[in-house]
Amino acid sequence: MTTKVWGTDDLGRSVELITIQHNLFEATVSDLGAVLVSLKVPDKGNRQRDVVLGYDTAVQYFNNYETYFGATVGRNANRIENSQVTIDGKTYLLEANEGQNCLHSGPNGYHTRRWEVKERSASAVTFALFSPRLDQGFPGNLELTVTYKLTDEGLEITYTGLSDADTVFNPTNHSYFNLNGQGSGTITHHRLQLNASSFTPIADEKSIPTGEIRSVKGTPMDFIQPKEIGEAINDPWEQLQLAKGYDHNFAIDGVRGHLNPVARVEGDESGIVMTVLSTLPGVQFYTANFIQDEKGKDGAIYHSREGFCLETQYFPNAMNTSAFESPLLEKDVLTTLKTAYLFKGESHGNV
Repeated sequence: MTTKVWGTDDLGRSVELITIQHNLFEATVSDLGAVLVSLKVPDKGNRQRDVVLGYDTAVQYFNNYETYFGATVGRNANRIENSQVTIDGKTYLLEANEGQNCLHSGPNGYHTRRWEVKERSASAVTFALFSPRLDQGFPGNLELTVTYKLTDEGLEITYTGLSDADTVFNPTNHSYFNLNGQGSGTITHHRLQLNASSFTPIADEKSIPTGEIRSVKGTPMDFIQPKEIGEAINDPWEQLQLAKGYDHNFAIDGVRGHLNPVARVEGDESGIVMTVLSTLPGVQFYTANFIQDEKGKDGAIYHSREGFCLETQYFPNAMNTSAFESPLLEKDVLTTLKTAYLFKGESHGNV
């Protein structure tokens, strides 16, 4: 493990970069936003490639309001319609930052705050954050931790939450992956398989789900069998047209609370295969549709569809949709959520 000063936050406090290693894996994270800055994994030739998009400087991450590169998002990932939730009969007004929507908990996101480094070792680091009552508009004093841990197979991200009142607890990691290496161009030829036989269609350009859980069968959303991400991405189908590509929540098949297979993705040039597992019920598949001329790491300039996100989560707007599993964290109940990103340098079958 190595640690270095990376810059300062808005209050002039030092920001750290922490690099952990295990076998051929290396991850760099920061106490600014508990962000994942880089993730190096071996390709089919056993050469390390950084497979996540990101920035070179702390200042860029502090202003990371639109891309959310590598971000730890909380309290609530994705969108909440009309920026309000009702908990225990009381309505709480949240901060709108996408029209009338509250996206990724509004403009005061956890990804731009300085976290406490609670524990660290050669292969793992745990960040802690205290989020007071009515922070972002949510009830309850929330104690949150995020642990990044490298294993023999890849990276595990574990979240814990404890609140003194019922509240929302729906964190995610918002990394953009390119398995050919960050800055290497399009991801449309990556092959994707999703362990999801249904998805939640959106109503319009606001990207709020209708409340329906619809079968993927016979639609461009069907990734039950592996296919290239770009195979149908430009089809004149309403859901793809509304989001300018893929930006939809998929319902993961499996037993709730278990570490279920979510996705398998293969880099077309690198041979790197990423398998995603999670205890969460949904995953937002996003193909960076709105990234344009974004100055990234090592001189890279990112554009649309040069990265993809697999954001494990409760479904969007779940607090306001009775058909969706609720992300409610009950008072004084310690809750743990986990997502794993596992890697191999060659194909290893279906999820």
